[in-house]
Amino acid sequence: MRYKPLFRSLGLLLIGEAILLIPSLLVSLIYRDGDTLSFAYTIVLLLACGLPLAMFIKTRVTSLYVREGFALVGFAWIILSLFGMLPFLFSGAIASPVDAFFETVSGFTTTGSSILPAVEGLPHGILFWRSFTHWVGGMGILVFTIAIMPQLGLRNMELMRAESPGPNPEKLLPRIKQTARMLYIIYFSLSLILFILLLCTGMHPFDSAVNTFGAAGTGGFSVLNVSIGGYNNPGAEIIMGIFMIVFSVNFTIYFLIVMRQWKKASRSSELIAFIVAVSLAVIFITLNIAPRYNGILESLRHAFFQVSSIVSTSGFATTDFHIWPQFSRMVLLMLMFMGACAGSTGGGVKVIRLVIGGKAIHRELESILHPHIVRTIYVDGKPVEDNILRSVLVFLFAYVSIIIVSTLIVSLDGFDFETNFTAVLATIGNIGPGLSLVGPMGNFGGFSDLSKIVLSFNMLMGRLEIIPIMLLFTRSLWH
Repeated sequence: MRYKPLFRSLGLLLIGEAILLIPSLLVSLIYRDGDTLSFAYTIVLLLACGLPLAMFIKTRVTSLYVREGFALVGFAWIILSLFGMLPFLFSGAIASPVDAFFETVSGFTTTGSSILPAVEGLPHGILFWRSFTHWVGGMGILVFTIAIMPQLGLRNMELMRAESPGPNPEKLLPRIKQTARMLYIIYFSLSLILFILLLCTGMHPFDSAVNTFGAAGTGGFSVLNVSIGGYNNPGAEIIMGIFMIVFSVNFTIYFLIVMRQWKKASRSSELIAFIVAVSLAVIFITLNIAPRYNGILESLRHAFFQVSSIVSTSGFATTDFHIWPQFSRMVLLMLMFMGACAGSTGGGVKVIRLVIGGKAIHRELESILHPHIVRTIYVDGKPVEDNILRSVLVFLFAYVSIIIVSTLIVSLDGFDFETNFTAVLATIGNIGPGLSLVGPMGNFGGFSDLSKIVLSFNMLMGRLEIIPIMLLFTRSLWH
C-alpha cells in the first residue's frame, strides 16, 4: 500500500467538498435563515485539513493499484460524510452526531432515509445541502472530482470500478477523465431539462432545484413533510416519475444514443428486462389499488409514480403506500430488491445481476440434463466471463448475508419484523422509505444509535457495492 498518493488524493477530495459547499453557502446568504456560519466553518475546516495533504505530500504516482483504488473509495465516502455532517451540527438542525452522520450518508449514497420527523422548518441552506448531496453522490463523489479537478491526476479505471454500480463498469472513451466528463455532461443535461420542466409546472425555483437533485440522484429527500404529494401537482408528479425512470437506466445507453448507435442501445437485455418489470408492476398495482381511488386514471397516476420511485430507489412519495393492499406492497418490496440498472444513479441489486443470475440457473439446469455439453452464458451477444459470473454470485450472497445480520442487530430495538426488515432493505438498497414505522410517512429517528450506525454502513455498502467497505476491514489490504 502506497500511502502518499492515498493521502494526497484524500486532501484533494476534501478541497473538492469545500467547493461543493459553496452553492449551499450562497443559498444561505440569499435566504438569511441563520445557517451561513455553519457552512463557512465547515469550508474552513475542509480547507485546513485538505490543503496541507494536497500541497505538502509530494508524489509522482498518477495511477493507483487495485487495493489503493478500493481503499481510497472506501475511506473517501466515510471521511466526506463525516465532514459533510458538520453543517447540520453547527446550524443546530440536527443535534446528535450519529443522527447527522446518518442523514449525510443517506444523502451522499442517494438513499433518502431520514431521521427528521419534520423538515419544513429547516433553513433553506441546510435543505439545499441535504438534497445537493444526492446530486453529487448520484454519479459518484470521486467520478465527479475526476471530472472537475484534472489535477487529481489519476489515469486508470480502479476508482470507477470501485465506485460505479454494476458488475463491470465500462470505459466509454479512451481516457478515464474523458469518460467521467462525458458521464457528467449527460447527467447535467438531463438534470437541467428536468429542472426547466418542473419550473413549467409552476413549482418554485428552489423546490424545482432540490427536487431535481433528488430525482436525478435517485435520492428522495424532500423539502415537504409529506414529500411530493404535498404539492398536489399532477404535472410535476408525471414529469418526476418519467425522469426517475430515465435516471435508472444505464448511462451507457445514453452514450450510445449520443453516438447514434440506436440498434445497440435498443438491444440491451438489461434495459428490456427493466422496462418489462416496470410495466408489469404498474399494471398490477393499478388494478389492485383501483378501488381505493377515484377512477383508474388516479390509481394509474399513483401506481406509476410509486413504482418509478421505488424501482429507481428514489424514495419520493405521493401517497402512503403502506396502507395499500398486501399484494401491491409485495410488488414494491420485490422492486426494492431488484433496483435500477447498473451504471445508473439508482441502487438495489441491479437488473443485470438478476439477468445473469437467471441465465446461470438455466445453464445449471441444462447441464444436469446434458452433462457433457459446455454452455456459455451470453448477455447482449457477449460471453459472460467466469470472473464476472463469480462476482455476481458472491455479491448476491454477501448482499443477502448482510441483510440477515443487519436485521438481527436492528431487531434489538424491539420493533416489528416488517419495520426492521424493510429498514435494512431500504438502506442497503439505497431506497429510502420502507414499510410500517419507516414507511413514506414515517422516519428512522426511533432507532437506537447502534442501529443507526449499522444502517449507515448498510447505505455505504449498498452504494459502493459492498466490496470497498468490506475490504477496509481485511488485513491483506494494508500489507
